[in-house]
Amino acid sequence: MESELAAALEERRTLHRYRVRRTLNSATGATARVDGKEVLLFCSNDYLGLASHPALIKAMQDAADAVGVGSGASHLVCGHSRYHHLLEERLAEFTGRDRALLFSTGYMANMGVIAALVGRGDAVYEDRLNHASLLDGGLLSGARFQRFTHNDVGDLERRLRKNESGRKLVVVDHVFSMDGDEAPLACLSAVAAQHGAWLMADDAHGIGVVGKRGAGCAEQLDQNELPILMATLGKAVGGFGAFVAGSETLIESLIQFARPYIYTTAMPPAVAAANLAALELLESEAWRREKLQKSIARFRAGAIQLGLSLMPSNTAIQPLQVGLDERALALSRALEAQGILVSAIRPPTVPEGTSRLRITLSAAHSESQIDQLLDALAVAIGGGA
Repeated sequence: MESELAAALEERRTLHRYRVRRTLNSATGATARVDGKEVLLFCSNDYLGLASHPALIKAMQDAADAVGVGSGASHLVCGHSRYHHLLEERLAEFTGRDRALLFSTGYMANMGVIAALVGRGDAVYEDRLNHASLLDGGLLSGARFQRFTHNDVGDLERRLRKNESGRKLVVVDHVFSMDGDEAPLACLSAVAAQHGAWLMADDAHGIGVVGKRGAGCAEQLDQNELPILMATLGKAVGGFGAFVAGSETLIESLIQFARPYIYTTAMPPAVAAANLAALELLESEAWRREKLQKSIARFRAGAIQLGLSLMPSNTAIQPLQVGLDERALALSRALEAQGILVSAIRPPTVPEGTSRLRITLSAAHSESQIDQLLDALAVAIGGGA
């Protein structure tokens, strides 16, 4: 075993695809202490700067004082606290759905939902650039698995037309995590309805930041148009966990049939309390989304002036595609040498030949910090990194 695993690790190093963990020594924010060094963070998913907000910290502390740390059991045994219940009710209201159901992680939610809704004899259709959790969920469900060309509604329609048996589930990201672009949800919804398919959207990177209220794709499509809505709470919301929102029938079905929900310990109730506090800030402090949009515009304008070829994205995810794995690593290291942390994303996370810097912006960033990033990129690229 040792020799075979060591050979696989060495191959990954040779391909410039070996991943290394960093150690965070402070709260996350616009800046952080990573591996003992103060750096500007442009790789966090804390899009609204809520992860270390005092209101979330106090809510978590108060709930921990009241009910302790661990939930003690799964939701269906005795782990479903009043904090969980309040959060589910609040999420349903926020997204305009009948009900919401908490999961411990987004990965578990996607695996659980897909396998609960389709299986052998059914079909699942997924965008080629979907998140790994969606792809894994589709493959492991036992349903016939098909991937359609990225954001190509015509390709999806052709595939749906060929299949008339069993349940049909169309699954997409709303905001694609590595490209930052958005799925054409209204068109996908229309095509799915035309062919009797159900539409599911993962709004992990849209919830909190997209839409007037920050409700993401829930503001674009109602429950009938988008019957299965999943989103996470550990990115723009600043907390932890995930949820699925939809009809009464959908949520009851997931409670009965979604194995990753049934057979796992509920998230700590204090975490649920922190998520509740974050939702209040998310709705009451629209200035965070407004500031984020201004930062996105400032960064993109500056990148154009530098001649950088950013991928087309109006979201907090601003990828700079560079192609070769070693080129992405070199640029990431050159930025870190200037005190800025940006991750180099390489295959298999992205397709071959599309390695990139995944630059993410936050409402916590100041204008001067955005400009510092642009200046550092100019130095890194000009220096031949």
